[in-house]
Amino acid sequence: MSLGPYASFIVTSYAAAALVVAILIGWIALDYRNQTQRLRELEERGITRRSGRSALDAS
Repeated sequence: MSLGPYASFIVTSYAAAALVVAILIGWIALDYRNQTQRLRELEERGITRRSGRSALDAS
């Protein structure tokens, strides 16, 4: 398979796109861990989410 005279540009472009996707996946994974840790800390302190309450608790 020959990519022609633009092979280096094509390969570099695909590598850059793959790197960006990998960085975004890593960023999302780290943010998810951070957010779940923050929620766990808040729940340990007794702070709950409003969506966790029932309709009867709101009155």
